[in-house]
Amino acid sequence: MPSPITKRERRKEDRPGELLDAALALFVEKGFAATRVEEVAARAGVSKGTLFLYYPSKEELFKAVVRETIAGRLTEWNQELDEFQGDSAELLRYCMQSWWERIGMTDASGITKLVMGESGTFPEIAAFYQQEVIGPGHDLLKRVLQRGIDRGEFQTMELEYAVYSLIAPMIFLLMWKHSMAPCCPPSQRIDPITFIDTQVDLLLRGMLIRPHPTEPSAP
Repeated sequence: MPSPITKRERRKEDRPGELLDAALALFVEKGFAATRVEEVAARAGVSKGTLFLYYPSKEELFKAVVRETIAGRLTEWNQELDEFQGDSAELLRYCMQSWWERIGMTDASGITKLVMGESGTFPEIAAFYQQEVIGPGHDLLKRVLQRGIDRGEFQTMELEYAVYSLIAPMIFLLMWKHSMAPCCPPSQRIDPITFIDTQVDLLLRGMLIRPHPTEPSAP
């Protein structure tokens, strides 16, 4: 009979996740440059030496945060795309809504603003984000659009550029959430779900293939 897992062993198993949670909160709160590994370790309740056993540098810690909270979601969505049974308009709406639920509503939503604001100072983290998030995200959205074209649901379009029409509203929502949203008056607040639904409706009106009206028959 296996021995029961001790409290210390459970604590050790949980430690990487606790470090990532602490790092994510601090990166979003303070930015990459201002976050110190000592602060991350203290918030997670461990020493700096313990942190370095798991993540040898602040850059590697940041990469682990991105892989855990954002890049992993892209793998999930690719699998869901393969299994999706509805039409491509429904799939597009699902992708954008689930993006908000899995990323936009979480602390990970602040990572995009961090990368955009600090890419000039830390080009290595921008290159990493491009490789792990932006590139795969573009490919995923192109798959959604190509699916609609192949099924005769969407018009033919330049996919490399069409994906930016989907990405731009999402970036706006993230930037708004982590900049103006906390201080805007109630009359100017944005409801994310309503915003996403409105954007999807507008985008679909430009992409969907609509039947041509039949010409009246000659008398």
